[in-house]
Amino acid sequence: MKNYYPILFFIILLTSCSSIRKHNEQRASCISPEKLKEDVDFTYSKLKEMHPKLYWYISKEKLDHQFDSLKKTINEPLTPIQFYFKLQPVIANIREGHLALRIPRKKLTRREIKSLDAKKGMFSRFGYYIQDDHLYIIENKDSIENIKPGTEVLSINDIPASEYVKKYRSLISSDGFNTTFQPYFLKDVFFNFYTAENGFTNSAKIETLYEGQRKTITLHREIKSEKDLEEDKEQEKRTSEKKVNDYVAFTNSYNRNFKFLDKDSTIAYIKVKSFSSDYSKKFYKETFEKIKNSKSDYLIIDVRNNYGGALDEINNLYSYLSPQPYVLIKPSEVTSKLTPLRTNYFRKSTPLDYALKSIFYPTFVFAQTFSTYKKDGKVYYKMKANKSAKPQKNVFNGKIFVLINGGSFSASSIITAKLKNDKRVTLVGEETGGANDGTVAGFYSYQKLPNSHIKLPIGLLLVQPNINFSNTKRGVMPDVTIKETMQDIIDKKDPQLEWVKSEINNEKKNNTK
Repeated sequence: MKNYYPILFFIILLTSCSSIRKHNEQRASCISPEKLKEDVDFTYSKLKEMHPKLYWYISKEKLDHQFDSLKKTINEPLTPIQFYFKLQPVIANIREGHLALRIPRKKLTRREIKSLDAKKGMFSRFGYYIQDDHLYIIENKDSIENIKPGTEVLSINDIPASEYVKKYRSLISSDGFNTTFQPYFLKDVFFNFYTAENGFTNSAKIETLYEGQRKTITLHREIKSEKDLEEDKEQEKRTSEKKVNDYVAFTNSYNRNFKFLDKDSTIAYIKVKSFSSDYSKKFYKETFEKIKNSKSDYLIIDVRNNYGGALDEINNLYSYLSPQPYVLIKPSEVTSKLTPLRTNYFRKSTPLDYALKSIFYPTFVFAQTFSTYKKDGKVYYKMKANKSAKPQKNVFNGKIFVLINGGSFSASSIITAKLKNDKRVTLVGEETGGANDGTVAGFYSYQKLPNSHIKLPIGLLLVQPNINFSNTKRGVMPDVTIKETMQDIIDKKDPQLEWVKSEINNEKKNNTK
């Protein structure tokens, strides 16, 4: 059997290369207006078929009109990426933050990926801030060209940065009529859009402005040194600490952090950057045991810039914050009993994966078929998070503050909306990027438009916190509004956290009088 492995590997390699070549050829080809209009109709029909809350923020009449108007503008052949920039703004107008076309990227061969891995990033070595139509650099990780934090990027390869900001902003929507999400998300994905549109290049010319002085700088994709490559290997090693705190090698940081903010351990602080669920049960178990043993009176939970993640993790976290039994979310609605079978079971499967998954496919169908139930004419999906849960033995009974901002999205908004409704916390910061009254996500059906081959993941599950709805079509509003400025970030100041610490210290003083 071993003699066949090299042959099998060679066949898979040839198939992969052929697939990449075909994908890139198709991506560069123009598609007729008639075929593109078929893709528009396909998109809308699939959304109506599977999305459980399509007209939450836009009326059917308005959305009908927008799709019809889009088709009237398609009068000439377009490449898939050109078509993407026409269709995605209409999708964004649905105002469902999880709903977005996947931008058609060029696929890279193994050799190209290996070449990129051997080089440092070009744009990713900076941290960014977006305000209105302006793009700023607020962090220069490697002191490249002595670019100072607070420098504005005026142009990239002679194209005004403001044009890119306006163009890419139209591709992004938050949940509903939220006012804070776009600048947070756009700063993180700006150069994902840029490289998808312009490709990976080894240099780029940028024009900058700092303290009234303009400067033209050429950035280069530098070759990594032996030291850099060794550091990469070290970062990829999975230690026990890295597992529990959910280490992310790309950013060289942890998704979860816990510490005490004072010497007597009265103020506990938990920072969660993403609800990834990996090793989360162990993290919260160990963390709240430490908090209990230290007899902390205050807990600060920081979910700023947390785009969400697993419901299981926030359900588990909530069990340490609620002294009474609770239900985290309301029953989750789907469009039909067949919806759970639309989740692309074989997606991203290699030939070997496909063979193994085929064995368990009947079990999958059986489980998904009996995962729904009908009530009052609607179909619901059975979820652990919509069942009653008991508090943990180390539940925290002290005072809780939660830090939020426009980057708090999806699961972050679900848990903060629930905490606010149950009057368990004081929310500090700014309106969350995710909606107060829920979102559509959970699991997805990955549709591929028939002619442009653009992928459209459609959320199938209506996920709503078990609360009295605000019906504002906005994010979760803070109890105390404090905004962070670009200068705060540059100066490494944290006015939101500092306000909480000051409030706690004042309360401590009053309690000792």
